[in-house]
Amino acid sequence: MQAIIIDDEQHCRDVLQILLTRHCPEVRLVATCSSAEDGLQAIERLHPQLVFLDVEMPGMNGFEMLEDCPRRGFAVIFTTAYDRYAINAIRHSALDFLLKPVDKEELVQAVQKASAQNTNTASKVDALLQFLQQHIQPNERLALPSVDGLRMMPIKDILYCESEGGYSRVYLQNQGKPVLICRTLKEVEEALKDKGFFRVHNSFLINLAFMYKYIKGDGGEIIMTDGKNIPVSRNRKQDFLMRIEKL
Repeated sequence: MQAIIIDDEQHCRDVLQILLTRHCPEVRLVATCSSAEDGLQAIERLHPQLVFLDVEMPGMNGFEMLEDCPRRGFAVIFTTAYDRYAINAIRHSALDFLLKPVDKEELVQAVQKASAQNTNTASKVDALLQFLQQHIQPNERLALPSVDGLRMMPIKDILYCESEGGYSRVYLQNQGKPVLICRTLKEVEEALKDKGFFRVHNSFLINLAFMYKYIKGDGGEIIMTDGKNIPVSRNRKQDFLMRIEKL
């Protein structure tokens, strides 16, 4: 199968290329692309049978790229860091995905599935895009008062929130410096209720979509996708474990 990789992160493209070379001899990589825009051009030019597509890319993400793609006669394997919304949508449409960092055995299985099925996945892509339109609001924002005015924050970009007395610090994806807002963590928790957030500690409210790993312990500890270690309090541990089992 002729394949292309579309991912904005160089090391992710390199690792996937190495794994394909070593473990998937039936795949011939014909292009690697660092943006969705480049990917659209490569698809139009090369007519691949298989596309490895990163979900989270700046400018135009993987879902938006598929929506703009006039030629969909190829199998799609999404690659993504843990994103609850994206994974639910992908599963609903019966498309395949790989969690980053990519596991070689899961890669081999995904490629075998792609080889065995009809490569024309246009109907599955259509089902994915329809599901996204009906269930996910990627541009939903939260208005929160900061020390210098009112901040409009995309909910999907909030990694976690940390208590700072009568204030809270909000950490956003791809933004190093947190935003100090004039709301207690309890007030922020109430505003983000039913939005995929969980209060794991008196001092921390996390976006479960950005949870990378849970480490067992007295209460335990969560590693977020940005590398932040966040404690889980003992009295919240059981509720937390029950909550993530539903994801």
